[in-house]
Amino acid sequence: MKAKQVHDMSDAELEAKLAELKAELFNLRFSHATHQLNNPMQLKNTKRDIARIKTVMTERAKKQA
Repeated sequence: MKAKQVHDMSDAELEAKLAELKAELFNLRFSHATHQLNNPMQLKNTKRDIARIKTVMTERAKKQA
């Protein structure tokens, strides 16, 4: 997911996507622990997407305050 895509999302979409990515991260960690994960880079990319979303949410919260 690109940063531009994250900035274009609404607050509700960001929260929904964050919940989705957290669930995906849980499943990826579980797959990694059981040695069934094909591409370990998925973990890194998912963590980065979560960080991007949290950053945008924080920026928006600071603008409102």
